[in-house]
Amino acid sequence: MAGVVNYIKESFGELKNNVTWPTWAEGQKLTILVAVFSIIFSLAIWGIDTVFSKAIGFYFHWING
Repeated sequence: MAGVVNYIKESFGELKNNVTWPTWAEGQKLTILVAVFSIIFSLAIWGIDTVFSKAIGFYFHWING
């Protein structure tokens, strides 16, 4: 149990003293960037899924005549 407590203390010390945190403005800018790319990526996946769905539907319609 002492090992876990020591690990948590060292982790907080590392976060407090050795991590370079972004400024508020930089954090906002990066958050917007992640949101925009997430939306773009989700739209791309949706588009590919729609194309594959239509292609598979067309294929099965063609096979079954």
